[in-house]
Amino acid sequence: MMNKMVVANLTHRPTRSIITASAIALEITMILLVVSLFYGLLNGSKESQVGVGADLMVMPPGSSALVGMSGAPIPVKVGDILRQMPHVQVAAPVIWAFSQKPLEIDYGIDLATYDGLSPKFRYLSGGPFQGPNDAIVDDFYASMNHKKVGDTVEILNHPFRICGIVPHGKGGRKFLQLSTMQDLMGSEGRASVFYIKLDDPSNADAVIKSIQERPGMEKYSVRSMQEYLSMMTPDNLPGFDLAIKIVIGVAVVVGFLVIFQSMYTAVMERTREIGVLKSMGASKLYIVNVVLRETVLLAIVGIVAGILISLATRRVIMFEKPVLRLFWSYAWVLRATIIAVVGALAGALYPAYKAAQRDPIDALAYE
Repeated sequence: MMNKMVVANLTHRPTRSIITASAIALEITMILLVVSLFYGLLNGSKESQVGVGADLMVMPPGSSALVGMSGAPIPVKVGDILRQMPHVQVAAPVIWAFSQKPLEIDYGIDLATYDGLSPKFRYLSGGPFQGPNDAIVDDFYASMNHKKVGDTVEILNHPFRICGIVPHGKGGRKFLQLSTMQDLMGSEGRASVFYIKLDDPSNADAVIKSIQERPGMEKYSVRSMQEYLSMMTPDNLPGFDLAIKIVIGVAVVVGFLVIFQSMYTAVMERTREIGVLKSMGASKLYIVNVVLRETVLLAIVGIVAGILISLATRRVIMFEKPVLRLFWSYAWVLRATIIAVVGALAGALYPAYKAAQRDPIDALAYE
């Protein structure tokens, strides 16, 4: 009986119910899409580093796990020292260049050594660099932007000719010659990182120790690829967790305020109805229960709508921009659901309390 009355109350005011459920859906969508984007970028960065094919990474002192944020402080001559180490087969210098439009990390590479990091580039069309104004791009970038060999691509606000298209997954999506990237960044003779290939990955610890014991190399950060990837977590990325918490906070406030306004207005409009219920013997707990059930039903409708919208939006984004690896986790769906329900119930508590406190005589006299 109570459930029928709850449904009837909501369908009697369809516009308000739709707006309230939409606010919950917006809350869910905000949380899931931001998490999808942030964790997708993080996981995509991990996959691209694995695809490089290195066993070790030599980076500047104090380097974070955030690719592209260290500039290019390492002298390229360090590579001569690294190549003299036992078990080192390849030491490939790379410059990471952070670009904001679009948000990506472009790579400046020495093609000869970078190809020594198995697997080497396989050209789907075109071929290696022919001159300083050439660029190599991956298939995702070429497909999304309808580019082919011979077309022009803009990198760091400079035009370059696409000389080759390669499969995605070996580091960045756009590659320039190391010397060209050094000129663009004003970092002649320098690199951001050295990728090292060993004769046997099991020798990683011994090589790390040898590098750190070499005079002049003590301060460099030398990590195995496994160690570096293990550092690429939300806790180690500046602002990652904070950004997600801010979005969740905003989403909760939106849901709370809309539920509060909707339920409070509904209670004010149904003053006489509440008086009738109380005059018939309805307890305060019964009145609170009615209001909270309405809130939960609206929240469920909004949550389902929000999940469906998030899934649809994610598919559209991935179709339009295949370079983005959007994350999806049912654990985060559950977490977002709990957040939305708790926020909605919190917003409904005061209106429910207000309704329960109504004096039946005053309520029946209300016009």
